[in-house]
Amino acid sequence: MKETETTAAARRIADLAVQRGGRAYFVGGCVRDKYMNKESKDVDIEVHGLEPQTLWELLQQVGEPAVFGESFGVYSLRHLNLDIAMPRREHAVGRGHRDFAVSVDPHIGPKEASHRRDFTVNAMMEDVLTGELIDPWNGLADLKAGILRHVDDNSFPEDPLRVLRAAQFAARFEFEVAPETVELCRGIDLSALSMERVEGELKKALLQSRKPSIFFEVLREMEQLEPWFAELKSLIGLQQDPIYHPEGDVWVHTMEVVDRGAARRDKAEQPYAFLLLCLCHDLGKTTTSAVSHKDGRIHSYDHETEGLPLVESLLQRICSEKAVRAYVRNMVPLHMKPNVAAYARPSVKSTNHLFDGAESPLDLIWFAEADRPDFAGKDEFHGDTAFLMERLRIYRETMAKPFVAGQDLIDAGLTPGKDFSELLAYAHKLRLAGIERSSALKQTLAYARKLGYNRAEKEGVNEI
Repeated sequence: MKETETTAAARRIADLAVQRGGRAYFVGGCVRDKYMNKESKDVDIEVHGLEPQTLWELLQQVGEPAVFGESFGVYSLRHLNLDIAMPRREHAVGRGHRDFAVSVDPHIGPKEASHRRDFTVNAMMEDVLTGELIDPWNGLADLKAGILRHVDDNSFPEDPLRVLRAAQFAARFEFEVAPETVELCRGIDLSALSMERVEGELKKALLQSRKPSIFFEVLREMEQLEPWFAELKSLIGLQQDPIYHPEGDVWVHTMEVVDRGAARRDKAEQPYAFLLLCLCHDLGKTTTSAVSHKDGRIHSYDHETEGLPLVESLLQRICSEKAVRAYVRNMVPLHMKPNVAAYARPSVKSTNHLFDGAESPLDLIWFAEADRPDFAGKDEFHGDTAFLMERLRIYRETMAKPFVAGQDLIDAGLTPGKDFSELLAYAHKLRLAGIERSSALKQTLAYARKLGYNRAEKEGVNEI
């Protein structure tokens, strides 16, 4: 394991533990990551053979210890990404992720201590001083084979979050989930999980996976899209117009868009919200898809707006951040417009209005790329990122120019009143149309007179 300040502290703890008759092991993800040639930011060690008071005294010789979970036998050293745990036994006493009875037992040995771990690849242990690998559940073999396999039939279902962790690890590492683990997960009830826990696994899958679709495909295989992702389940088997979507049903299309979105998330201004947009954009097809009596083709008219209640339902269940939910609600109704604009080549004023209404105009363009079908046919709907980027440049340039503000209207003699917001909206439309500031002010004041706006009497108009 790469030598860092954290691993040096771990070795110091291991040295002191040996002097007192104990032994320290690297455990969990840092061991797994080492054998995957990945760097771990967080390091966990487990100290065997020492009583809690002895371990506490030992830690005081290394740094400034903190109790992370005293009843669980978990400590940390301040200013280091190092968790220090004692071996423990645990069993479920309720349905929640935290509903466990835990008993610390420094002398149960490595095999029994690792028995509570979720997957074999996470149950490996490595002696901090000697580097000896302790692998009672054949995790290294599964790691090399790219397989996620649960450790124990009885302890695994006690923590329902492990179902989502299986899907998340499968997505991040592009591993297969062992058939027996899939089967076991089918019978686990996820309804008692908290939103925060579910969203934590979802975020890792969306933001750390090359193909986040694996997360959802694994949940589908486990029959666990419900209750948390019920709206997505409705997309399975929902047919689309094959001219525009030869890839398959709405589920297949959505999974492809999410993966193409993941390839662009580093460019996005709000990566997490952007990928939720990719996930939610076509939920409206659930209620709007129908076969036309005129041409026999499948249409989903207004799905981008009609789907907002479904979008809101899903987001309220899985997303805790108000700003993220607002972003997705704003962007879903706009999601088709960039590609339509790239095809139709409308006026600058039109694209200015489009970008002005978007929470993130740049992300809307990246979404347009992700949403384009990857096929070549006679009716292929061509996108044009270069065109959209040029129009975005023009929009930003327009918005950087001087414009008519509320103070300008007041200085010109208008008194704020019930129609003031309408005047400002009118001035903003002129701004988006590229009208120069002084001309826009004259036009806005003329509009105010047309409205019969009650303004303070002044001689003349202050030109800008």
